[in-house]
Amino acid sequence: MTQPVLTVPEPLVHGPLTRTDFVRYQGASGDMNPIHHDEGFARAAGFTEPFAVGMFQAGLLATWATDWLGAENVRRYRVRFREQVWAGDTLTCSGSVARTYEVDGVWHVDLDLVCTRQTGGVAVQAWATFVLPR
Repeated sequence: MTQPVLTVPEPLVHGPLTRTDFVRYQGASGDMNPIHHDEGFARAAGFTEPFAVGMFQAGLLATWATDWLGAENVRRYRVRFREQVWAGDTLTCSGSVARTYEVDGVWHVDLDLVCTRQTGGVAVQAWATFVLPR
């Protein structure tokens, strides 16, 4: 089989984020830790304000990748949380092809993924493997 040529899509830009975005994600995920929505609780924990659940950013990044290569084709997804995300932040999700390779007649692609804040800081770094449809 001929090695596929992949064209990386444009980055996904999302934001500016609001505390309502955080709460909506919390409701959908079931993670209702008050540090992500309660001002007093967040301050008592040493933060200036509530911050996003890290899986919110990881989910946006996964969405960018699955919109490109298909959720049914995911074989591995691994994330590293790097920076907190705050209300008012705008996130950019993007990635690059690390390698393509064939296993038992099926093409795979490994991706290096990143979700950055408008500051340039990395909120989430991720790695994914997809199989490529025939």
